[in-house]
Amino acid sequence: MSLNVVINDDVALELLTSRNSKTQELFKYLKEKGVNLWYPIVSAPDLCEKSAEQSEGSPITSFFDSVKILSAIGNHWKRVPETHPHRRGALISLAAAELPGKTVIWSNDSSFESLVNSVSVVNSDGIKEWVEQGDSQVPFIDLGYQQLIMREELEQRIFSVLSHGQYILGPEIKELEKALRRFVGTKHAIVCSSGTDALLMPLMAWGIGPGDAVFTAPFTFVATAEVVSLIGATPVFVDIDPQTFNIDPIKLEASIEEVSRRSDLRPRAIIPVDLFGLPADYVAIWDIAKRWNLPVLEDAAQSFGALYHGKRAGSLGTAGATSFFPAKPLGCYGDGGAVFTNDDQLAEKLLSIRVHGKGKDKYDNVRTGLNARLDTIQAAILLTKLKYFAGELEKREKVARMYSELLTGHVKTPHVPDGLTSAWAQYSILLKNEYEREQLINALKKDGIPTAIYYPKPLHIQEAFVHLGYKMGDFPLSEDISKRILSLPMHPYLADKVEYIAEKVVKCVKMVRGK
Repeated sequence: MSLNVVINDDVALELLTSRNSKTQELFKYLKEKGVNLWYPIVSAPDLCEKSAEQSEGSPITSFFDSVKILSAIGNHWKRVPETHPHRRGALISLAAAELPGKTVIWSNDSSFESLVNSVSVVNSDGIKEWVEQGDSQVPFIDLGYQQLIMREELEQRIFSVLSHGQYILGPEIKELEKALRRFVGTKHAIVCSSGTDALLMPLMAWGIGPGDAVFTAPFTFVATAEVVSLIGATPVFVDIDPQTFNIDPIKLEASIEEVSRRSDLRPRAIIPVDLFGLPADYVAIWDIAKRWNLPVLEDAAQSFGALYHGKRAGSLGTAGATSFFPAKPLGCYGDGGAVFTNDDQLAEKLLSIRVHGKGKDKYDNVRTGLNARLDTIQAAILLTKLKYFAGELEKREKVARMYSELLTGHVKTPHVPDGLTSAWAQYSILLKNEYEREQLINALKKDGIPTAIYYPKPLHIQEAFVHLGYKMGDFPLSEDISKRILSLPMHPYLADKVEYIAEKVVKCVKMVRGK
């Protein structure tokens, strides 16, 4: 969890005038712990004046270089009237409350009070304890810390959109599509409103509908099969590989052969899911797809950034769909998605479907489409985050490698075949049984470590798909994995917590197994 300390005037003056060695030591401690240190801009003029009066040649430039500037936005000034007896403190409190993560104001002035319940005031005697308490908490995904790293650039991008006012299909949309094409290595990238729409749009463009069978795995998020049902087609589930948890190509071909003998269904498409960030076996899948003349729609919602023998996820199918949901490896601050393809005709249809099936203009409708545009402001956010994305992928890989080194031999760790890399949307381990998993979840929760189960119930036994006629036992691997899988915290900025998490996992597993 990102920790923020807002430095009040009195503490800042102590740091500048070197009057209190304890304050200097605490400041150094906070920097070493990676705490985000902020100074409110509303206090800067007085601080400059006071420091000049009390200490000749005080290092104020060095101080400002070592902190982030906390600004009070226009809304704050409006909320606090000029006649307010503690206006500056109120403005500082309101600005501090906007910071992502956990925030405190560091002040030794007993008269200073925060006017926001979520932001407390801590003096020098309590600041270390506050940091240690906050530092013991482990976020599952730390979007707050990530935001602080790039906040200035994010704000510049967002304010640019506010300035030009083109909130729908503004210039950032084309700029983002160009950057995504370059990153993934496809001829076309069409951004859209969600990962779900990114899956739906190619199926619509291919004219898939009633009587068509679309093959996918049951061990995934509901959206993969949901889009098939939405267009009136039939999801046909295929069990997974026991090592990668992705669709099993051998079972896939057997399922296609079986459906081809039916009079009520015809094979029409394959949707492999790159589960947890790891690409499926596309060499084998394409071998099957070509024999049966089927398009491949890569569900890269979790794998954006991963590599398959040198090719980026998203470029591995006839079309690839990804999601920019906030928790994804590359996420915006809302919903978003994109479709990738090298097919010119498909790209043209996707652009039409994205805006109500438009033709020459928005009032010329040549097909039934969707309202599936990505908001310009989300594109602005993604453009900022894309600049950091390659570095974040490296950091995710480091975290995953550390986990595997510490956990191998105690639990089953993720398998990554040679020639592949994962985007590590999740780091998921396998326990021996449901009981062991439940014990581990509870033990980690007590230690401030969150976990998640992806996915507790395979799609073939979900009520939404009961009409397909599947039952328990039809896909034994998916059913077994769903009872034993557990995802641990995973994000690019977790390296300093991995050893702690792994230690707690191993301790609990040994205790449950009586070792």
